[in-house]
Amino acid sequence: MSMSSHIPAAPPASTFARWSDERLKASRDAALKDWSHTQDVWVFGYGSLIWKPEFDFIEQRPALLPGHHRALCLWSRINRGTPELPGLVFGLESGGECHGMAFRVAAERVNPIFETLWRREMSTGAYHPSWIDCQTPQGTVKALAFVIDQNGPAYVPEPSEEALIDIVLRASGIYGSCLDYVTQTADALHAVGIHDARLSTLVTRLKERLEQQRHDRQQHSLS
Repeated sequence: MSMSSHIPAAPPASTFARWSDERLKASRDAALKDWSHTQDVWVFGYGSLIWKPEFDFIEQRPALLPGHHRALCLWSRINRGTPELPGLVFGLESGGECHGMAFRVAAERVNPIFETLWRREMSTGAYHPSWIDCQTPQGTVKALAFVIDQNGPAYVPEPSEEALIDIVLRASGIYGSCLDYVTQTADALHAVGIHDARLSTLVTRLKERLEQQRHDRQQHSLS
């Protein structure tokens, strides 16, 4: 299938701007305004944070976050795509629920870890950092979750499955291919006992499309 009108158009690259250090700090300070400085803090991971948190934590738990679901709804023009061929990465979209992992950050490490975390997750302000009650086997914890800004220029309502397949297979950025990102997330969820039916179906379809492409190339080389 060709990449045609069924793929939603991404906004012009000029609509995306990296946040300044000052803006990142203001956002981070706002998120931590009610933090006591002596409390450990929980962070909810639902995508690459599960398999590549890149910060020290003292505990992790399976967690259920209500009110939002995992979706490929954020254009990626650098990490998993380019301005010309953007990829998609996961965000928390309104509705449903999301199974993920909650990571506990020690109080004395919150400031340096959150500075790094903000540079990773909030570089363009695509998310609303939100404190949400998450259910874990040991009880409810209030965790910071990066919820997609559905009014922001990087947001796209999750496209159809066919469009997702085309986007994921075409895109690659400085962190690698969009395909690797999606499959690594699916593998990481499976490894910690989380079953995401929609994501599993997408990965199956991606593998089928890749196999079909390999078959077509072989047939072409023999013709």
